[in-house]
Amino acid sequence: MKMKLRFAPSPTGNLHVGNARTALVNYLYSKCNSGEMLLRIDDTDRERSKTEYEESIKKDLNWLGIFWENTDRQSLRIDKYNNALNKLFEIGRAYRCYETPEELSLKRKAQLISGKPPVYDRQAMNLTEDDHQRFKSEGKLPHWRFKLIDQDVNWTDLIRGNCNYNMKSLSDPVIMREDGRPIYTLASVVDDIDHNITHIIRGDDHKMNTFKQMQIFQSMNWTLPTYVHIPLIHTSEGKKLSKRDKASTLDDYKKIGIIPSALRNYLLRLGWSFQDKEIFTLEESINHFNIEGIGKSPSKLDMVRILSMNEHYIKHMDESELLKQFIDFCKLN
Repeated sequence: MKMKLRFAPSPTGNLHVGNARTALVNYLYSKCNSGEMLLRIDDTDRERSKTEYEESIKKDLNWLGIFWENTDRQSLRIDKYNNALNKLFEIGRAYRCYETPEELSLKRKAQLISGKPPVYDRQAMNLTEDDHQRFKSEGKLPHWRFKLIDQDVNWTDLIRGNCNYNMKSLSDPVIMREDGRPIYTLASVVDDIDHNITHIIRGDDHKMNTFKQMQIFQSMNWTLPTYVHIPLIHTSEGKKLSKRDKASTLDDYKKIGIIPSALRNYLLRLGWSFQDKEIFTLEESINHFNIEGIGKSPSKLDMVRILSMNEHYIKHMDESELLKQFIDFCKLN
């Protein structure tokens, strides 16, 4: 089977440097294995998703030298998620709930006070069909949860190695909102199956999603993909890099004159090494890249190193390309 990967940004803001690194790893890994990459736009958040952000993300990816074979968007696939939800309901792995956020908060507080873990108590599973009809007549719409099986879930991550977690300590995740919008936990699994995704490369902060999503794959008798979780990028102080930090989006780098080849080279080398080589062309990046070379620990963002690499590329750039980069820089400032 041909290797297929995907990069799945949400168009709710400009492209974050951490997400750009994830996109780069997906792109390089697909290319060095003669595979394909899908760009999946996760735009089910109707209030925050904007067309201008989607176009900006695509433009930034191309600016870095990242391209893809196919594009899809979640907002066009709502029927697919509803069909999967109905199937999960039929096999007893999805159920309707009506608690408000305030009610759930009170439940969690009561559990903590009594020394119990704040895990959803599944009281909604005791509702009768008459109860559901009564809620419907009152105008209350349900949100849906996926019923987890209390067992150990494990997989072999290409970076992390063996990963294991006992699901007993997790609440059944919400997979569909009251307004019919699917949650990432369900939608992403359906997308990955429909698009024949063989490898999922994403940030280390998705590990808990993986444990839950693996049970959705298994409950539907779908083939599990290979998982790869990349360590996150931290600030120089050792904190997780967020959109509130300076130099967190690609626009921030463009505005201070960082050229795409320099930033791409820096992101490639962030937590990854190949012998003692420091400077890579895009072709060399594809030829030498291997997922096993990525370290397990978070990498700290080093602006001094980025500026040094940028200086190297500028010094070795031909005049016509340098002029082009200068004109692009002037347009932003």
